[in-house]
Amino acid sequence: MKPFISRRNQLFIRRKLLFVQKDLYKNSWPINPGSKKEPANWIGWPDKKKFALILTHDVEWRAGHDKCAQLLKIEKELGFKSSFYFVPKRYKVDKELRDHIVSEGFEVGLHGLYHDGKLFQSKKIFMERAAKINEYLKEWNSVGFRSPAVHHNLEWIRELDVKYDLSTFDTDPFQPQADGVGTIFPFWVNGKNERPGYLEIPYTLDQDFTLFILMEEKSPEIWMRKLDWIVENGGMALVIIHPDYVNFENITTQEEFPVKHYTDFLNYVKTKYEGKYWNALPREVAEYFSSETNKILKS
Repeated sequence: MKPFISRRNQLFIRRKLLFVQKDLYKNSWPINPGSKKEPANWIGWPDKKKFALILTHDVEWRAGHDKCAQLLKIEKELGFKSSFYFVPKRYKVDKELRDHIVSEGFEVGLHGLYHDGKLFQSKKIFMERAAKINEYLKEWNSVGFRSPAVHHNLEWIRELDVKYDLSTFDTDPFQPQADGVGTIFPFWVNGKNERPGYLEIPYTLDQDFTLFILMEEKSPEIWMRKLDWIVENGGMALVIIHPDYVNFENITTQEEFPVKHYTDFLNYVKTKYEGKYWNALPREVAEYFSSETNKILKS
C-alpha cells in the first residue's frame, strides 16, 4: 500500500505502530540482556581493548551520496573512521567519491543492488542479483555488504563474494524482518560447496531513522545508555547513520535530524572511553576474526 500513501502519512502510521511495539518489547529493547553472552573461547578485541566501535553509513539516495564527504570530514576531524554502503543501481555512485573515501582510510561497500525490497523475494531473484552484486564488489574492490531494510537470509548471502555481512542486529523489533540474532558479538557463517564462509557483524545501536525520525528523540541518550551496557560486557557497538537523514545546519525536519546528535555521541565515546575502544572498519573486524588465531568463531 506504500505507493498510495503520502510520505507524511507513512511516517505517522509508522510512529503510531512503533510506540505500541515499544511497550510490547520493553524487556528486550533497546537492551536484550541475553545478548551479552560471550562466544565460546572468546579471546577479546585487539590490544586488549574493552570494546569495539564500528561506524557505518547506508546511503539510500543520491542526496545522501552528496553528503558523504562532509560526514567523513566531521568523523575524521574527531578522530574516527567509518564505512559507506552504496546502492549502485538506484543512483549514480561517483568513482571520485569512492576513491576519496578509501584514500582517507575509510571503507566502501554495497547496500543491495536496487533497494526495492525484492532481493530475498525468491531464490531466483536473489541469485540473479547476486551475480551483479559480485561484479560491483569486484569493480569497487569491496568485501562487505548490507541488505536494504536489513532483510536477510544468511544461507543465501553465502553466494556473495564477501568477507563480511552487516544485515542483522542484536535486537530491533521495529524492522520488517525483526528476528534479532541475540548477540553483541560478531559470529561466523560457514561456507558451502567450496565457497568460503563470512563474518556476520550485527548492528547493536538503533538506527538513526528509528530514533530521530520515528521516535523523534531529541538527543542520543538511548545510544549512550546502550553503549555503556555494551562496554560493561565487552561487546561491539555498531551503529548505522544514513547521510540522507543528517542535517548539517543542525535543523530538525520531517526526515532530517541535526548532525549534533551524532557528534554528541562521538564526543561522548571519545571523552568517556578514550583508549578503551577499537574503532575498526568492518573489513578489519573480518580480517581479525579470519586469522589463524581467531577461528574460534567458526564453530
